[in-house]
Amino acid sequence: MVDVLLGLQWGDEGKGKIVDYLAPNYQIVARFQGGPNAGHTLYLDGKKVVLHTIPSGIFHKDIINLIGNGVVIDPVTLQKEISRVREAGGTVGENLLVSRKAHLIMPTHKILDAASEQAKGKKKIGSTLKGIGPAYMDKTGRNGLRVGDIESNDFIKKYNSLKEKHLKLLSIYDYEFDLSDLEKEWLESIENLKKLNFVDSEFYINQQINAGKKVLAEGAQGSMLDIEFGTYPFVTSSNTLTSGACQGLGIAPTKIGEVIGISKAYCTRVGGGPFPTELDNDEGQKLRDLGGEYGATTGRPRRCGWIDLPALRYAIMLNGVTQLVITKADILNEFKTLKACNTYLVNGKETNDFPYSINENVIEAKFDEIEGWNCHINHLSNEIPQKLGDYLKYLEENLKTPIKILSVGPNREELLEL
Repeated sequence: MVDVLLGLQWGDEGKGKIVDYLAPNYQIVARFQGGPNAGHTLYLDGKKVVLHTIPSGIFHKDIINLIGNGVVIDPVTLQKEISRVREAGGTVGENLLVSRKAHLIMPTHKILDAASEQAKGKKKIGSTLKGIGPAYMDKTGRNGLRVGDIESNDFIKKYNSLKEKHLKLLSIYDYEFDLSDLEKEWLESIENLKKLNFVDSEFYINQQINAGKKVLAEGAQGSMLDIEFGTYPFVTSSNTLTSGACQGLGIAPTKIGEVIGISKAYCTRVGGGPFPTELDNDEGQKLRDLGGEYGATTGRPRRCGWIDLPALRYAIMLNGVTQLVITKADILNEFKTLKACNTYLVNGKETNDFPYSINENVIEAKFDEIEGWNCHINHLSNEIPQKLGDYLKYLEENLKTPIKILSVGPNREELLEL
């Protein structure tokens, strides 16, 4: 069976750490969507390592890490990431597999991304400018360049053909760029990519499942950024939900077992788009400072706010979540009173649902107040303060889903199984 682990908010929920913690229970960890706009942060012996493309099981011996067909790969970023993993003591060799059907991010994809974002002016969506959107556009437009194409004698011809198409598109923008250095680095990284193990991942993953191997499918970004059901158009370019694991790995829905949904004890968002519980004040800044809320990929400050239960219920419903993980509870240590949005006012009418009109600035978050625990919880054993227990019980009752793991600090050992 395949268990799926994914974020329930707008990304940055702490997925990398949880995958790293759960990985010993599995033989394979597989990324199923997204690109190097993801930043999954791990702390190994106090040292911070950020993974952008490689699955978060890479530091565990005897675990296979698969980059699935639903991922878009920047060979330059992947090459640098492999070097960082090795510097941190990890092994990258037979334990890393790459799907032939995964699409490649070209230098011109990045330039198109930047040019398009600049042209939007104040209507920017908050792209990370990594070329992910344009790469997925070529994928759905049936023009994309795939990992398997590297093995073709016509690879450079295919590359140049798509590059020329991009250059024609760029001519409509008032955007200056220099392709030469980017292209040189990219072509060199392709030679390094050839050294990795390419597989027909849909066959590989199903053969492993049929052989009784356990697979953990690792999602990137968050449910509220899903291209279909997120806060469109302020979304990513891929399917971030459980259904995306089927598409991004080539597995049937009947193969899905547990669905592990991750949420922070509060809420954050990077870039533009609606955020009903946002705290654009001193409390929001306090959350940002205590939580170190700056993007692992971009370094941008994250917008911060209280936890949003209508959005979480929506994400739980769409994903079929069977168990919850709550992260960064320790960031709320110093708040005497916590708040949780349990309903919205939409045009004056109260609702528990996540509305289509979320982008129209007519949403007012209605909050419940919960007493904080006012103590440090970083090195808890199984005993948790009563007020923290009350907060978790409040979440379980309102989300109708059990909380199985609580994260009370950044390190591997700062996790409690409840």
